[in-house]
Amino acid sequence: MKNIKHVGRIKNTGAKVLVAFRTLPGESNMCLIVPTESLPDRYHDSIMELVETDFAQESFEFGEALFTKYFPDGRIMLAALQQDGRLVKSPTDNVVMTPTPTSQIPLSDLNTLIAEQKNCAIDDLCTFVKGAPKDEEKETVSAKSEPKTESVQPLQANTNSVLSDKDIAKNYRSQADAMYKEAARLRKEADDLDPPVKKSTSKAKLETSA
Repeated sequence: MKNIKHVGRIKNTGAKVLVAFRTLPGESNMCLIVPTESLPDRYHDSIMELVETDFAQESFEFGEALFTKYFPDGRIMLAALQQDGRLVKSPTDNVVMTPTPTSQIPLSDLNTLIAEQKNCAIDDLCTFVKGAPKDEEKETVSAKSEPKTESVQPLQANTNSVLSDKDIAKNYRSQADAMYKEAARLRKEADDLDPPVKKSTSKAKLETSA
């Protein structure tokens, strides 16, 4: 039976979820999930189709795929989920990953295994996400998150925090940079195949003097 990454359920309720980000910068004990059972049908079908694609399965985090794909209404999936309040922050030990109907592993344990495979700390897993902040930026994010930890802990059983506009903006900038680089690469390939005609400088001078 084929394993499907990024799928799981809430430990206590059994509610099905997709894990957009297994850890968060400065909060490696927290993850960002999408409760699928409450999604409108058109959103549910689109996001479930996406998670089974090779692109999503090869992505380190499902959120990377969500940022590049669109819902039927034309909105980028990650941004739409954030705007509609459907990205939910949850403790990693409250989420059980279910890659197959007969296998399961707590997300907190999975994060430990992934960190061991990558020979890094669990806190550093967020740096492997495409477009993740650099070390100095990560330190700033972590520092800003520290005062927030005390207020989050009492709500560990069920937090409804969503990805902030600042986080979405950072992802937009990262995507824009990637698109710019891709456009530049395609332009170079096009010019290599069919070099643009350059107007002769000497000819231009002669035409001007005439």
